Amino acid sequence: MTKFFISCALPYANGPCHLGHLRSTYIPADIFTRFNRMIGNDVLLVCATDEHGTPIAVKADNEGKKPIEIATRYHRKIVKDLEMCDISLDNFSRTTSKTHYKIAQNFFLNLYNKDLIYEKEIKQLYCDSCNKFLPDRYVEGVCRFCNSPGARGDQCEVCGRHLDAEDLLDPKCLTCGKTPIIKKSKHYFFRLSKFQSEVEDFVYNTPKLPNNVRNYLKNWLKDDLKDWILSRDMDWGIPIPLKGAQGKIIYVWVEALIGYVSSATEWSNKTGNSWREYWDDTVLHFIGKDIIYHHGIFWPAMLNGHGCKNPDNIIAGEYLSLEGRKMSTSQGWVIWVKDFVENFDPDLLRYYLTITAPLNKDMDFSWDDFARRVNDELADVLGNFLHRTFTFTNKFFEGKVPELFNLSDEDKKFKSLIEGLSDEVANSISDFKFRDGLVNILKIAKEGNKYFDYQKPWQSVKDDHEKASNCLHLSNQLSKILAITLKPYLPNKSTDILNILNVEDTNDWNNCKMFLDAGHEIKKAEPLFKKVDEKDISKEKEKLYKLENEADVNITSENKIEKSNKKKETNNKKEKVNNKNNNKKLDEKENNMMDIISIDDFIKLDLRIGIVLEAEKIEGSDKLLKLKVDIKEKELQIVAGLGLKYSPEQLINKKITVLVNLKPVKLFGVKSEGMILATADSSEIITLNEAEIGEKIM
Repeated sequence: MTKFFISCALPYANGPCHLGHLRSTYIPADIFTRFNRMIGNDVLLVCATDEHGTPIAVKADNEGKKPIEIATRYHRKIVKDLEMCDISLDNFSRTTSKTHYKIAQNFFLNLYNKDLIYEKEIKQLYCDSCNKFLPDRYVEGVCRFCNSPGARGDQCEVCGRHLDAEDLLDPKCLTCGKTPIIKKSKHYFFRLSKFQSEVEDFVYNTPKLPNNVRNYLKNWLKDDLKDWILSRDMDWGIPIPLKGAQGKIIYVWVEALIGYVSSATEWSNKTGNSWREYWDDTVLHFIGKDIIYHHGIFWPAMLNGHGCKNPDNIIAGEYLSLEGRKMSTSQGWVIWVKDFVENFDPDLLRYYLTITAPLNKDMDFSWDDFARRVNDELADVLGNFLHRTFTFTNKFFEGKVPELFNLSDEDKKFKSLIEGLSDEVANSISDFKFRDGLVNILKIAKEGNKYFDYQKPWQSVKDDHEKASNCLHLSNQLSKILAITLKPYLPNKSTDILNILNVEDTNDWNNCKMFLDAGHEIKKAEPLFKKVDEKDISKEKEKLYKLENEADVNITSENKIEKSNKKKETNNKKEKVNNKNNNKKLDEKENNMMDIISIDDFIKLDLRIGIVLEAEKIEGSDKLLKLKVDIKEKELQIVAGLGLKYSPEQLINKKITVLVNLKPVKLFGVKSEGMILATADSSEIITLNEAEIGEKIM
């Protein structure tokens, strides 16, 4: 028996959960947890709300409330969101708990006493009017690197760069609107640079680390690790437990990681069981891709410094977009969990977010596609097979599983498929290939319908009773195995199926190997998967666009730029049309030249060196390839017309030049977030092999 310590990334308590949170982290973790409990492993699944940091403090200032009030409000909402989606957590805590404060401070002191944390004076932005330093989101300005407004005190959301105080041009205090000054402040740094070899060993030698995680981290390790600031100048947070550190708190990302341990400690205090037994066996972190470097760089180094075992694996879910566009809570382009489950069964959501794409690939949520999958797959395939089985068993065999007689070739083939299903699904879930397991379940349900149609029990019951009996006997066996293998994915529907089968819900995977006895009595068929009405989908889409329009009232500066650029694009198109009409008499040479652009236009182009991590053909197109490209700060999905020149294999690990600030579009139904630079005629990729990944082309 394996003891698993499984954690879910801590949701930040400045808003409720949306579908992206579920898809990347909580549903995959729950599937793996439920399955392992079913096969007899001992699992501790923990999480907590992350309740410190400037976003909550700023929100509290704006609402005239205390930060703890904001955190408590959203903690309660998040708890309900996760409960409504049946996430089977053993403990869900808060980073504002006394237990967490104590453990986080002790962790800090342990590193400090080992001389792994040191003091250093650095320049910080300070507001004379508010009489306070301005960490992170307390200040905004123009990014020095890409000239984008709306950059925060710690990071530019447009180019993704980390920003120091002097990197923010025209900074403004978000509290009073005045220009801050630069002032020196003492801070605490973790000697991350000391753990270069330990982190490299973790990244390169952790056996089952997924490729999307390993490749991301490998590119970070190409540069030497720099020491990491662990403190902030503010009141809202966990105070640094040292003399002379008044007004300093532990950086939220440091103590949030420790939240896994404090949540587990709470569980131990409640149950009397030791969480350390689970950690010392197998540790798994389920997270979103945006926090890979925190868990794969900083966390292993901190654990090494403290003398703790590293995690055994990090499972990172890729991004979820919405109707072909990036989700944005500020723009109202989002679906909240609460809004979804008020109108639809949460098991339908668990199904759709799992079946649509592998966890290591980006996924797009589409209301139309959601309805199609529910209606065509759950209702017409899975639901249809189960309903036919239960209905005909009641109609022709008095509601009892019939006898099994001499098997035909078709019966033997079908029986073999039934017997192999549980192992196939088990292997997929064990390898974190959650979609593959669910695809196998749906695939055999399709085979069940084909078998049913071929055997025609409604007809053979009249002229070949044994044939009809075998059909319904095996179909009931498959129904039971479908119910059990669906348990990690659709826990409520699984229970409903077992209830109709009159089988006790023992939560035991081994029951897949135990066939129902002939004569076992089942209950009457009931509708299991109701079809989604087109009118309901139309309402949801109307609601989505309404929320977006309402959010436009509070449009951010970034959005204003985007709309302004869109207007400029329209005007440029008009100008090009006019120029084309006015210049018909140009000679052939002039007619083939591009329009002249100004230096200001050129500066807007953000060209970076990237490296291709993944490449695959797009179905239905000979020319288009879907690429995953790492530009160091982030990964981009790009659709490129290189298929006639390069095979996908030729592009893996190839350095390329990428236009990274291009507005995302859909090509052949696939989202593209940038453009690869290549020659027009030969499609030869333009690359600079000596340049570093992420390096900007000036």
